[in-house]
Amino acid sequence: MKEERKKIAILGCGWLGLPLAKSLLVKGYEIKGSTTSESKLEVFKNAGISPFQIQLEEHQIIGNMEDFLKETDVLVIDIPPGLRRETSTSNEMTFVNKVKTLIPFIEKSGAQKVIFVSSTSVYGDSFPIVKITEETQPNPDTESGKQLVIAETLLQSNPHFKTTVIRFGGLLGEDRHPVKFLAGRANVENPDAPVNMIQREDCIGVIEKALDFARDDSWEWNQTFNAVAPQHPTRKAYYHKKAENLNLPLPTFAENSESKGKMISSKKIETILGYSFQKEI
Repeated sequence: MKEERKKIAILGCGWLGLPLAKSLLVKGYEIKGSTTSESKLEVFKNAGISPFQIQLEEHQIIGNMEDFLKETDVLVIDIPPGLRRETSTSNEMTFVNKVKTLIPFIEKSGAQKVIFVSSTSVYGDSFPIVKITEETQPNPDTESGKQLVIAETLLQSNPHFKTTVIRFGGLLGEDRHPVKFLAGRANVENPDAPVNMIQREDCIGVIEKALDFARDDSWEWNQTFNAVAPQHPTRKAYYHKKAENLNLPLPTFAENSESKGKMISSKKIETILGYSFQKEI
């Protein structure tokens, strides 16, 4: 008997979500994708993605969320908090409220499994620098990190569906690299802190690996994974090398104070999911 195609809904088909959707289509999944931009609907349709224009707001959802989630096997939530540290306060739970507004729709849809794309910013930085695993208690020092922790808890504690959280490190791609913003800058902080980065291809690979396990009902789905490449050079060494490779002015670093940061371990992904990272940072 031919196996029925798995139906995946990706809420937020942007920089990561759209390439993920295209990769999953090649692997035989049936994909629904959401965007806030009307101009992208035709792009999705031409790629073979069922397009939905959906705007997630604090107290309402604009768009047909019911049909978007209908008959979905796994919902992938990939909507960044979009919070600026200087304008957000702990009393403005903008992202958390959006997730609270979304949850009743997931419950009503009957979707059993969710993947929530989160960030290693939930751990915050410290000195001395310590190794971080999934057993480490989150201690965010940014507004987005704080709201991500609350959103993770809301989703994983819900009894109507099971949520696997994937905490990605700094996201890299051919069109996206932080060295472009640091090039030529002076007195960049934390020169000795290790970097925690991941290439977009590996983000897609990790999510796809998790989806492989979604087919196995005996596998414990409510899990949390850190996802960063296994290389952890210091910020100074890494950004100097990348600036040289791209013929950009080298940043200079503040050397007169102790560096704070963190070193994220992805061993759980390698051992539990059996994932091997494909690209160096």
